[in-house]
Amino acid sequence: MNLPERLVEGYRGFRHTRFRRERDHYARLAEAGQQPNTLMIACVDSRVAPEVVFDADPGEMLVVRNVANLVPPYQPDANYHGTSAAIEFAVRQLKVAHIIVCGHASCGGINAFRHNALNGVDAAHGDFVARWMDLIAPATKLALACDAVDPLHDQTAMELAAIRQSIQNLRTFPWLTAREKAGELALHGLWFDVADGSLRVLDEASGGFTRLDDAPLG
Repeated sequence: MNLPERLVEGYRGFRHTRFRRERDHYARLAEAGQQPNTLMIACVDSRVAPEVVFDADPGEMLVVRNVANLVPPYQPDANYHGTSAAIEFAVRQLKVAHIIVCGHASCGGINAFRHNALNGVDAAHGDFVARWMDLIAPATKLALACDAVDPLHDQTAMELAAIRQSIQNLRTFPWLTAREKAGELALHGLWFDVADGSLRVLDEASGGFTRLDDAPLG
């Protein structure tokens, strides 16, 4: 089966437009290596592309995407930990100054978790996804504490709580917490609304999310 023609055409367009315009920039990146300032932990959802949403240049942002933008707790063992490995690389090798957990509206992974919990479905089916989504379970308490609603009946509340939970889990990584305490690293939570393009920012002091001000769209 051939590569989808849409991707072939997209690559050709990139080569003849953006790459041609920014060829010197790409050459510098190839020679000097990457020095991103930010690690973005986002969802695999095809509707939410961080580089597009934040208009990021090549080399500006390291991006990790997984189902429901989750961060597991620190657990150095013999298992494979893709997200944790990326966090370690970003913090200990690249020494990023910011880590952002970016959730979004209408998250399919969180919706599946809610559906299973509401209907008493055993989520132990499948090879990987159900086990991964178990990471959200502690976030149900965060949803109750911060949003004063039943988290299993509120999709948005669970999406926001999962962001808070992931930030808590980030702080279980000892070398990450050491850099945060030293003022060398800051953690942020964001929530993106796919339908209207708005962005909400976590205020850790209150636990709430406030809309990021922007010029009105025409």
